[in-house]
Amino acid sequence: MLNLLFPKVCNGCKSVLLASEKILCTHCIHSLPIACHHRTGSEAMKSIFYGKFPILEATAIIKFQKRGITQELLHNLKYRGQQQISSFFGKWLGAELSEIPHFQSIDMVIPVPLHKQKLKKRGYNQVEGFGVELAKSLGVPYYDDILIKISKTKSQVFKQRFTRFQSEEIFTLNKPHLIENKHILLVDDIVTTGATLENCALQLLKNTKAKISLATIAIA
Repeated sequence: MLNLLFPKVCNGCKSVLLASEKILCTHCIHSLPIACHHRTGSEAMKSIFYGKFPILEATAIIKFQKRGITQELLHNLKYRGQQQISSFFGKWLGAELSEIPHFQSIDMVIPVPLHKQKLKKRGYNQVEGFGVELAKSLGVPYYDDILIKISKTKSQVFKQRFTRFQSEEIFTLNKPHLIENKHILLVDDIVTTGATLENCALQLLKNTKAKISLATIAIA
């Protein structure tokens, strides 16, 4: 009865989902601009960070496109309370990475954190479901209390990379002993210039001898 009154709709095109469909209709899934660097062998994501910090592996599921299905998905996830989108992509990527030897050496999954005020306002970290499902698939722990965001910042998507990285340090490391000599999968919803992930990775690498791999839902 509830589904009759409030039918579940596709997060891409808003059509009513069939009983067998979740989050996206079949048409929209087939319309997604796929990245999946772990399958294609592309180093497009790694190239963003060349010379900045060492990366073992890096992948994203989809390519971000403005005014398209990927923008609609990420807006629904970040601003419209559709947390299940994060888990949907986590299960998708997790199933694939669990079959790839290079990702089977991962010891833990750590998300890019939100500042506590933004977390309170939004009510959730949009990357949590993605990270949790990846951790489940890889059989490793998920830690959301190792990286801490210590300053509230406005969206930095359209700032120049140099200007952004000249800003104050906004992340700090908690419980560094837990990550010593560990292979960490650092996760976020989207990578654009890479400044946020770079900042987080440099914190994780401080005196820990950790190794970093990256995974995001989308790459711009």
